[in-house]
Amino acid sequence: MAVLGKIREKSIFLIIVIGLALFAFIISGAIGSDYGNIGPNEPIGEVDGEEVLLSNYRSLVEQDQKVYGSSTIESVNKVWDQYILSLVLKSQIDLLEIDAGRNQIEQVVSSDQNLTQDSRFINEAGFFDFGLFTNFISQIRDQNPSAYESWKLQESNIISSAKQSIYFDLVRSGLLNLKSQKEIITDFKNTKVDFQYVKIPFSSLSDTLFKLDDNEIDNYIKKNKSDYVFKPIRNIEYVVFFEQPTDEDEKQIRTQLESLIKDKIEYNEVSKLNDTLIGFKNTNEIFEFVERNSDTPFDSVYLPKGRLSKEYSESLFNLDIGEVYGPYKDLGSLKISRLLDRKIDGSIRASQILISYNGSSNQNPNINRSKEEAKKLANDLFFKIRRNPKSFSNYVQEFSDGAGKSTLGDIGFFQEKNVLPEIFSRLSKSRIERLNLIETDFGFHIIKATDKQDVLLMANVVKNIIPSEETSNKVFRNATKFEMDLLNSKETFNLLAEQNGYNIRRVNEIDRLDETLPGLPNQRSIVQWLFNENTEEGMVKRFNLSFGGYAIVKVIEINEDGLVSSNEVRSSVRTKLINQKKSNYILNSEGNSKIQDIAAKYNLEIIDASLVSRFDQILVGAGNEPNVIGVAFSLDKNETSKLIVGNEGLYKIKLTNINTNSEDEIKLNKSEDSSEIIFNPDNFLEALKDNANIIDNRHLYY
Repeated sequence: MAVLGKIREKSIFLIIVIGLALFAFIISGAIGSDYGNIGPNEPIGEVDGEEVLLSNYRSLVEQDQKVYGSSTIESVNKVWDQYILSLVLKSQIDLLEIDAGRNQIEQVVSSDQNLTQDSRFINEAGFFDFGLFTNFISQIRDQNPSAYESWKLQESNIISSAKQSIYFDLVRSGLLNLKSQKEIITDFKNTKVDFQYVKIPFSSLSDTLFKLDDNEIDNYIKKNKSDYVFKPIRNIEYVVFFEQPTDEDEKQIRTQLESLIKDKIEYNEVSKLNDTLIGFKNTNEIFEFVERNSDTPFDSVYLPKGRLSKEYSESLFNLDIGEVYGPYKDLGSLKISRLLDRKIDGSIRASQILISYNGSSNQNPNINRSKEEAKKLANDLFFKIRRNPKSFSNYVQEFSDGAGKSTLGDIGFFQEKNVLPEIFSRLSKSRIERLNLIETDFGFHIIKATDKQDVLLMANVVKNIIPSEETSNKVFRNATKFEMDLLNSKETFNLLAEQNGYNIRRVNEIDRLDETLPGLPNQRSIVQWLFNENTEEGMVKRFNLSFGGYAIVKVIEINEDGLVSSNEVRSSVRTKLINQKKSNYILNSEGNSKIQDIAAKYNLEIIDASLVSRFDQILVGAGNEPNVIGVAFSLDKNETSKLIVGNEGLYKIKLTNINTNSEDEIKLNKSEDSSEIIFNPDNFLEALKDNANIIDNRHLYY
């Protein structure tokens, strides 16, 4: 109770809500741990004085990249957001001195499906047994020390999750005991209103009627700094020199491939004799030939027609064994292809019903039938389906234990090496749609082939279409010359670019954690240079592009207080100030007008809103107008409001009715949990971050 009292004393705790418990803190075990940290590290950031350890942070970023395939900066930002929220939450848990015991840990473990569905921890009754789980941990402690060390790290995460669960339970119980708030929410639920309204939209008055200069926008932003995020920004101009293959480069690659097809005779300077070089068409050493001449290695996979080059699949599929086709263009490369082998009906598509049993391979733990029972069921179904083939899909849903149940038995195409030999052998000899009953270690398969395709073994010599050395050197010379001219000439960036016929691109409001710029993907090095303390306005630098070529970049503007120049923010403020001027004009001219008079003057419709509750945000026919709805609940029946300034215009409303729920509905509302209504978890998470003292040094390390 002392802890609960402590929560109630601090209103910040009462803002947190159910739903936070659903937030997956993947890094909970890393917070406050020096695991893997050798020696002191400069912090990549701080939260209320607690350091974000660089080694832990880097490890988590690398883990996120491996798991999700994200770019570096995407993972950096994702892990940062989770880390910050975890540190803030940890500080609240530490403040309350919350700890987790066996019962809480068991609760967390028992909610993890990966553990509760593990057959090693299922008891004879078919339920997860925490005792079996703890016995297993004791065994690996004695028998497998390295596995036990890995478990200790996982245990740290479980303990952290258990502490969070305790914290959320305490907050939840505190919310449920807030009698006055429960009564308020119950009253909100039980009362709804009907009203009429007329809306004068801001768009009914032209923006050109109201003057607004840049000074007014600047002054508004300065007076309302707390409403905006001020951050350093950079503006640049750049010219790109793409390193792309020319038509002549492609022609040379095509000629090179053509020369590989047939045998040719070359003079050997060492032996002083003519040597015969065996070509692609006649060589018996296919693997060696491909490895020696191709940009991609030999692939021994047999392919169906659908896996061949789409544009040339017909020609390739109809080749005779030993015949060569090409050169042809495919996905940024040129190829020559030789057909080595063809397997008739080498790819089979099938549908099956699998009847497994207790003891069969990869069985579902919920299956208790014996092998004899499974065999009898399979035989019964086999003969029923033979008599009525259309019943196959129905029996799949009812009885199948294997792959394909969600697709009415269809298990797709497979080749000989991808399936059990007894299944492929039977189906390869069976005609399409003929039903078969096959026993394997997995159980009894009621299976039929639904399609068959030939598959081809192709040898491909592939040459990527890339710039020649001559082309690359020319691009480099042009980029370097432009850079030197900028450094040594008095001409402006724009003029020099125009004189040389180069296209200039401008990028504004670059953030220090940006990774991709318009027209320049994955160019983190440019952004790092822009925010280097030694970089100044007017500087020019050449950058190698990750996709080939160069960018000559000039710093146009360095703004350490970047919001004032933000086009997006200024446009938003401009609209807000114009609407304020429109509001003042309408209030002065229509303040005392009746609803009917306003509707007639502006040719507007009087709209009826029925059964509106205090929880509504959207006003039918108007949009998001919570302020207008709030005013409605302050009126007496038949009372008319003054003009109300809303998000999309000005409103005048007349309350026509107040609706109260029945006694049964009132009792039901009193019994419902109101904690989720009282507080918004998403808003609170942002509030935690806004109220924390956060130092962000990510840009120094990434």
